[in-house]
Amino acid sequence: MQSSTNPVDSFSKKKIISIILAFLGTISPLGGLHKFYLGQPIWGVLYLVLGWNSPLVKIACAVDVVLYLLQSQDMFSFNSSKEDAQGASLQQKSLVAQNTVDVVSAIRELESLRQEGLISEFEFEQKRRGLLE
Repeated sequence: MQSSTNPVDSFSKKKIISIILAFLGTISPLGGLHKFYLGQPIWGVLYLVLGWNSPLVKIACAVDVVLYLLQSQDMFSFNSSKEDAQGASLQQKSLVAQNTVDVVSAIRELESLRQEGLISEFEFEQKRRGLLE
């Protein structure tokens, strides 16, 4: 089995699923499912609440279908990539944390070398400052 890791494929799948869910909102009272799928829960709740009593949600879902169809892939991915951005931010934070752990362990090793008398106080301070920069 091949798994597609191409981000363009995942965005096009996301776009197709969003269009299908928005279209379902035009023919059923469950309008707003596409908003939940795109990570917009406030709009999703608003669509669901208004969908039971008003045809406005069906019209809004139809407009969303047209907009999603006309929207370029780059623009769609920009609008619906909040969780992707959060994932990238989390990955960057993880790298920073790993680098911090590496620096701390290097300083501990330098400290143990200084305490054993293998490096001087001056050498320890120079190396410590170099690590912290």
